[in-house]
Parts: sequence; C-alpha cells; structure tokens
Amino acid sequence: MNVRLLALLLAFSPWCARAQVAPFLEKHCVECHDGEVKKGGLDLTTLKPDLSDRRAFEVWTKVHDRVASGEMPPKKKARPEAGQQSAYLGGLAASLAKQDAARIAAEGRSVERRMNRFEYENALRDLLRAPWLDIKESLPEDTDAHRFNKTGAALDVSHVQMQRYLSAAEEALRSAFVSSVAPDESKSHRHYARQQGGYVGRMKFSEFNQSPERATFPTLGFVGQPEVRAGRAPATVGKSNPALRDEEGVGVVHGSYEPVEPFFGTFRAPQSGRYLVKLCGHSVWVGPGTTKSKGKVRWQIPDLDNISKGRRPEPVTVYALTPPRVLRRIGTIDLGADVTVAELDVYLKAGESIQIDVTRFFRSRPGASRAQNPLATPEGQPGLVMRWIDVKGPLSPQWPAAPYAVLFDDLPAKPVKGGALPYVVVPKDPAADAERLLRRFVRLAYRRPVSAAEEARFLPVIRGALASGSSFAEAMFAGYTAVLCSPSYLYLREAPGPLDDHAVATRLAYFLWNSPPDAELRALAAAGKLRDPEVLRAQTDRLLADPRSERFTTSFADYWLDLRKAGANDPDSLLYPDYYLDDHLLESARDESHLTFGELVRANRPAREVVAADYVFVNERLAALYQLPPVEGVQLRKVALPAGSVRGGFMTQAAVLKVTANGTTTSPVVRGAWIMERILGRKPPPPPPSVPAVEPDTRGAVTIRQQLEKHRTLESCSSCHTKIDPPGFALESFDVMGGFRERYRALDGKTPEVGVGKNGQQFAFHNALAVESYGDLDGKPFKDIREFKQIVAADERQLARNLVGLFTVYATGSPVGFADRPKVEAILDRAKPGRYGVRELVHGLVSSELFLNK
Repeated sequence: MNVRLLALLLAFSPWCARAQVAPFLEKHCVECHDGEVKKGGLDLTTLKPDLSDRRAFEVWTKVHDRVASGEMPPKKKARPEAGQQSAYLGGLAASLAKQDAARIAAEGRSVERRMNRFEYENALRDLLRAPWLDIKESLPEDTDAHRFNKTGAALDVSHVQMQRYLSAAEEALRSAFVSSVAPDESKSHRHYARQQGGYVGRMKFSEFNQSPERATFPTLGFVGQPEVRAGRAPATVGKSNPALRDEEGVGVVHGSYEPVEPFFGTFRAPQSGRYLVKLCGHSVWVGPGTTKSKGKVRWQIPDLDNISKGRRPEPVTVYALTPPRVLRRIGTIDLGADVTVAELDVYLKAGESIQIDVTRFFRSRPGASRAQNPLATPEGQPGLVMRWIDVKGPLSPQWPAAPYAVLFDDLPAKPVKGGALPYVVVPKDPAADAERLLRRFVRLAYRRPVSAAEEARFLPVIRGALASGSSFAEAMFAGYTAVLCSPSYLYLREAPGPLDDHAVATRLAYFLWNSPPDAELRALAAAGKLRDPEVLRAQTDRLLADPRSERFTTSFADYWLDLRKAGANDPDSLLYPDYYLDDHLLESARDESHLTFGELVRANRPAREVVAADYVFVNERLAALYQLPPVEGVQLRKVALPAGSVRGGFMTQAAVLKVTANGTTTSPVVRGAWIMERILGRKPPPPPPSVPAVEPDTRGAVTIRQQLEKHRTLESCSSCHTKIDPPGFALESFDVMGGFRERYRALDGKTPEVGVGKNGQQFAFHNALAVESYGDLDGKPFKDIREFKQIVAADERQLARNLVGLFTVYATGSPVGFADRPKVEAILDRAKPGRYGVRELVHGLVSSELFLNK
C-alpha cells in the first residue's frame, strides 16, 4: 500500500477503521487519484486529513457525495461491495457532520453581512415612507455567491462603497424631505398630443425622414386631417373650442424607437412622488398606399390621410422618460377601437416625462431594402392615436406627510428662496429638538432595542453642523446620514447560537420582504413571542400576503433563474428578426416567470410544477410565441394548457430559454448545465481550462449534436458531457427566445423563410438541419421535452430539496452544510404529504433550526 496513503488513513482513524477504509480507497480510488494520475485535480495521497481545514473539508465532502451518488468509482471500474461502501461512507459522514456541527456551534452557519443594494433601497423606502426612492443604481453592483446576493463572504465593503452609501443616503433624505413638503397637487393638468413637439413635429418630412411609416398624422375623431398634416391648417383649435380639442389626436403606425419617439414633453414631474396618470387614445385603421412602382401598387406604404376606426385594441407600454432616452416601465394598458381612457397609479421621479410604445408596431432599421411594416396588408395597416394625458400629483394625502413626519415630526416648515433646500424647518429649541428627533430616528431605523448612549451617538455631528452655520434641516440630514451608514444600520448582525426574537424578526423580514421588520414584527419581538411556532407561522403568512412580498418573489426568481440577465444579449437581427427589438416580448417573458414563482408560493403549488405545470401566465404576445389559443390584451393571465403542450414549468419559459442562449445560437452544454444546477440541484464541475468551448455552426452544415459527439471523444470531456448534454438536448426544440422549432435557422441554405421582421427588413435566414431532442437522463431515455419533463418531475423530493437549499441561502446567507442535511430532510418529510408545496417548504425552513439559529 502507498506509504503516504497509509499515513493519511491512520490520521483518519478516529472516524473510520483502517480495515474498512484502506482497502476501499486503495482498491477503488487511488489508481486514478494519486500524485501521478491526479484525475480531476484530486490527489488523495496529499489531501489533508484535518477536517478543520476548510479546503480539505470541502474536498472530502465531494468525495463522500460522489461515492454516495454512485458517480465514483466510474461505471467502467469494478463496483464496491455494498457493505464496504456503506462502512466507508458512514464513517466519513459521521466525521464530516461532527466537524461541521462544531464549526456552527462556534461561529454560526452564516457570516455577518451588510445589506445588498436592493435591500438598502427598500430599507430607505420603508423607513422614510417614500416608495418612489430609486437609489440602488447609484450603489456599486453587488457580488453574488451560491446564486444570490445575500452572502457575507461576497458582500464586502470598500471605501468606494462607503462613499456611495453616504451619497445615496443623503440623496434619499433630501428627496423624501422635498417631496413631502411640496404642496398637494389635487388638481389635474391635461397635456394634449397636439401640444407636443415629438408628436406634431413628426408630421413633417425632413432629409432624415422621408418614410410615411415613420411619420405621425393628425386625426379628428376617427378621420384624418390632410390640411393639418400639410401645414395648411393650424395644428390645433386650442382653447377656442375645448370640446373639439378633446377629439384631436396624433397617430402612428410605428413603434416608439429612434427616430420616432413621441413623448409628452410638456409634462415633467415637479417632484418625486405618487401621481395619477390618465391616458386617452384609440386604435385606427390607416388605408393602403395607392402609388405605383414598376407597375405595382405600393400598398405597404400607408396613406396617412385615409384614416378610419380601428379594427382591434392595441397593447401599449407606458414608460417614465428621463431625457434623452432613459426609460422606466410604469405600466401596460390596452387602448381600444373606441376612445379609451386608461388610468395608472404610479410613482414618478422628479423630472420624468411620459412616453408610450405600441408594442405590436414595428421599429424600422436600415437594411438591405426599404423598411416595410410587417403588419401592413393590401387593405391597410393598424395605427394608434393618442389624444391627451391627464396628470394629478404629486399627491400628499395629509400634513405632515409621512416622510416629513419621520424626519421632523410635527415641526413647522416654510418655503425659502435661494437656499440649499426649497424649504426650511423651524425648530422651537434647536438643541432640544435635534436630540429628540435623532433619538426617535435611531429607534425607528435600527432593528433592535437601542441604548440611550447609542441613540445619541451621532448628536455631535448635528451640533457640529449647526455650529458651522448649517440650517436645522441640513444639520439633521448630516446626523441622519451617519445613522444610515453606520454598521448598526448597514449590517445584519447575529450572534452564534439561537437567534433572539429581534434577530428572527429581521431575518424573516429580509427573507420575505427584502427590507426591515415592520412595527408588528418589532412589537412581537419586543414581547418575546416571535419564536412561538404558531405566531411565527402566522407572521410568515402575513408577510407573504403583503404586497411587499413581491420583492421576494421577484428578487429570488431574478437570481435563481438569472432573469436579471435576460436583456444582456439581443436576438440576432439576421437569424431572429421576428424577436429583434421586441422589448415587449422580453418584458412579458420576465413577468411570466415572476408570476409563476409567485403562484407557486401563494397557492402552495407542488414542487414538481417547477418542471411540469398544466398552466402558464401569458398575454397576447406570449400566447402567440407559445402557439397557444389566442388571448387578447397586454395583461398576463393564468391560462390552462391544452393536453400534450410542451409548455408549463420554468424550463420551457421564454425568459429562461433566452437567458440560456446568446441571441444567435443555443447550446445544449449551457442549457444542460443550467438545468443540472438550477432545477436538479447538481452543480456540474467547471470545464477544463485547456479545452475550447463548442460553438454551434450558424451556416447550418452540421448540428450541435454532431459537434458534441466529436467533443465527447476527448477523455477529459466525456464524463461531464455525458451528464450535462442530455438535459440540454431536451431543450434544443426551443430557439433563442423560446419559440418551438423543428429545424435550426442558418444564414446559408436553399429553403429561405419568407416574412418581415420587427425591424421592417425581409427575413434573411434559411431553414436548416432538423433538431434532435432525444437523449437519456441517468439511464432513462427520452425522445423529446415532454418525456424529459416526466422523468425530472417524477423525483419530486429532489426538486423540493433543491428549493429548500436555495431558500436557505436566500434567507440565511449560507448554503446547506453537511451537518444541515438531516434538517433539510426533516423539512421535506413534513412537506411530503402535501406533495412538497412550495409555501409549505418556506414554512418548514422558517420553523427549522437552519433559520432560527445563526
């Protein structure tokens, strides 16, 4: 026997008898994992036996798991005797669990961490009662670990970050203050489309725009106004005829994209806050062109004077616009063939305007030929007319407004000209009021009981500012900023062992709201009641029923499924012109995934629906992509799937399929690895650094399966690709945006597809080789995605186990450790009678030691 191996085994004698382990490793492992061969970079003869060494502990855990799963020894090697393998695994598991439990007892499971930038924004919104605050983009991007931005090891703090936090806190305080003392605008203000340069100016052609499709056109009621369009009549009747003015509109047949980007520029939100926005418009039908070219009528070119009532509603996305082109989606509406007034209750930031985009309409781009509207027919094409928007706000329902009351209680404020702030706060006794307000603010901000000394810690900052000539409000902002950037506010601190009630309240709120505990949670924590199982369950349900739980469902899905990266690459303009520039499709796809996860939690749907559900959330655009019976409108709704549908579950959702593609091609390797890790909970090893990635052939000469079969002949690639590729092949029936396909697209070929893309250009792609989506998973063959789903969904416990592991990282900041595994199994045992309902998995985690201990 190898002398170094014998020494290693003797060092491990406390947890495994040499007679059990030495033959096992010598017979089944060392041949491939010694200093000479060192497969996978593992040399068992030099691996430390000291499990207190974190690196050694991780490697021995992998050894345990690979042997336990049957992955090692490889199938081509002699299989271990059952008794010998059981003895080996039992001894190793006992030692690993003992060491991990000792570490947890001494240090806790998780590492102290700061709030990530999403949590910090939410915390300021809740504290200052200012839900419109938008400060996360001014903070550095957070690093993630174990899939989420919730782990202390990844959330470090540098001097740059502290400077950004200081700036963000001060900006939030000022924004909340100014918006809360501004007068309530209960009167609405109407802004007509005929007043907007972006609408009226596009009626005229210029050297940069000679295309009628990219022009706007005037309407009165449902008919065109040729005289107005030609400039021979005034653009509007103005105030002289209010009734007629309300019937004036401006129409488009083009989406909102350069150079056609009309917006309501006469409105700019005067302050950040809540607004009611009404939008008035309707669809129209624009007649076909009548001019001829080469003897053919050019019906594709719209006749902008031949206008009639629309033939169907048009879906519209409403954006808040910060010039020149920073857009923030604030709502989606449908404008019908009859005059429609839609209303949105939204939060706007100071300076934002309103811009709309008709989601079905094309966005013309330069190309090989003149751009053409893909919706045009010999009978004409659809258009949309906007008449006006009506804005009321900012709305401040009471005085003192909520943000002001948090900052200055009931002290009076008055306007001032020429100051750093447009209002000044008038204290009765500056010194006394400053101390009173600071102590009160600290008690509101911190998530635990605060000593009298801690309440006044930053009082010298305020006094120093007052002494240097700052106004009372400016001085208070200096003190408040210090509070909001202090370690006691910025960090989520927990002591090893059982969490106290205040720490439980904080952990629960940051889990399900991504923000601090509210008054009810804090009151229960102060009374020492929160660890009561019935109280804790009731509070979990209360938090999940609150609108703020959308922060959890959105953020969790964004990181788990990588939805936040869905817009990272655009569909190729040549291969996928039907998806290129389709922002509405992308937005709808992300919304679908968010709604699906929300449904799993809200309705306690079984964990198997992660993979195979009999419903989807779709609107008109997604239903068309999924080849489902048509639905009408822009709003997503839950729809039952027809029998035999390939849809249902996350794997076949458009957002997921887009995230796992690069916009040009799909890769079974990327998608297969994604399924293994995100859905099955089996993270594949990284590829060898010396082996190049396989790039699909966009010429269409060979399929990706043929390329990968050649790739798997490399010994260093075969073992991993055998596991990764089959799940990826199951998804090869879906293109880069999730559309179902039977053939690949290619730039070369003999079978061109006929059509016009959303960019107005003729299709340039060809139908190429047939897609092959068969394979086998763990020895179970499947012929297509339907059978693959059945195989994966059959192991409900593993799907649930993966979810519990993800929830554990998200809620506690630490992955499931070796000593935690029995606790996870206990959660699963309790959830099994309900088929592992996802809400019940959340309850199971919250009531477990994993959650209630550091």
